[in-house]
Amino acid sequence: MSQDNIINTFNVSEGHTLDAPGNVGFISLGCPKNTVDSERIITQLRSEGYNIIPSYDNADVVIVNTCGFIDSAVKESLDTIGEALNKNGKVLVTGCLGAKEDDIREIHPSVLSVTGPHAYEAVVKQVHEVVPPRHDPYTSLVPDTGIKLTPKHYAYLKISEGCNHRCSFCIIPSFRGDLVSRPISDVLTEAESLVKGGTKELLVISQDTSAYGVDTKYREAMWKGKSIQTRMKALCEELGQLDAWVRMHYVYPYPHVDDIIPMMAENKILPYLDIPFQHASPSILKAMKRPAHAEKVLHRIKKWREICPDITLRSTFIVGFPGETESDFQMLLDFLEEAQLDRVGAFQYSNVDGATAAALPNHVDEAVKQERYDRFMAVQQRISAARLQAKVGTEIDVIVDEVVEEGAVARSKADAPDIDGQVFLDNQTHLKPGDILRVKVEEADEYDMWAHPIV
Repeated sequence: MSQDNIINTFNVSEGHTLDAPGNVGFISLGCPKNTVDSERIITQLRSEGYNIIPSYDNADVVIVNTCGFIDSAVKESLDTIGEALNKNGKVLVTGCLGAKEDDIREIHPSVLSVTGPHAYEAVVKQVHEVVPPRHDPYTSLVPDTGIKLTPKHYAYLKISEGCNHRCSFCIIPSFRGDLVSRPISDVLTEAESLVKGGTKELLVISQDTSAYGVDTKYREAMWKGKSIQTRMKALCEELGQLDAWVRMHYVYPYPHVDDIIPMMAENKILPYLDIPFQHASPSILKAMKRPAHAEKVLHRIKKWREICPDITLRSTFIVGFPGETESDFQMLLDFLEEAQLDRVGAFQYSNVDGATAAALPNHVDEAVKQERYDRFMAVQQRISAARLQAKVGTEIDVIVDEVVEEGAVARSKADAPDIDGQVFLDNQTHLKPGDILRVKVEEADEYDMWAHPIV
């Protein structure tokens, strides 16, 4: 962990006020949902005049927004807290790992305070205790949509908090609680404001996007003179009317996911579906407490591609789950071959403190997990390379993320930021972030493509 991980939030660190109440260093770890939590805290602090700075040295206090999903994330969070204490000394801890205050204080007893995820008001109050606020907030420093930690041309749109599932390998519900859906009018108001402010791509996120509205029994709300349900399909219909790319993440494979595929075919939302299947063996899926119908999944994938041939399917899998036999693993490889998924991530199973899977019998040897992971990735790399190679010579739309000395770095509709591939446009230094243009693909490897603009 280095000082580079302190948030340098584009415009956030600009516009310092000499009479500001103080400087706050901010470190945000973990997933995009954590990023949204960080945005809310920073927005409130900036509205009160605090400077958010990319430095330990000049910070009056440092906030560490932690992740606690898997052991490696816990270690990174604890290491980051330790570094902040060593280099600054005044540290407030929040986020998922904050739900385990005793564990944090056992290693770092000198932290000033510890709070759990989405404890926005508590964190701001703790900053007040260390660095008292001014009476008059600088509200002009904060845009209508709040501070964003992403580039201006894309933003995460969080539609709910928490999760009703109890997957045996996951402890997120113990951190973030059961599903709580945001009012659909609030979500759409934020989305509309973001697009009006220059956002070109909305990345819809939650713990379980397809469960949106379940907790409210799909409560109806008024939006622009009409009544709409708090439901994923209705949300997609409204978002699809905005002048922006709309990308769906963390979609649990409920049957009603089928309802949004026609919208993808009509280009109302991006033909991109991030849907975590986790495994293909019925016995392993049952042990994971996940849907155990790989054959039905394959049938649905075929149907989705018939309706929307351009659909990109991203998924994640766990290799070496307790009880996984060679036969189970072979089912997973067979599933990959049959499904031909475009984007795949994989994790080797590791015990998570508090997850019920840790108590399951027949844990897989570490060497076997590594060997299976390597085989899994080799299969998927071959599939990914072939699917990208098929795009060579075709025309696609891309959005530019950054411009470097060699040219522009962009993404296609099939690529989400940070987790998928990139499209490199050599020598196109005249472009700027947020530009959307048509290009022709020239080359491809396992993950990325090279293209040139169509004049």
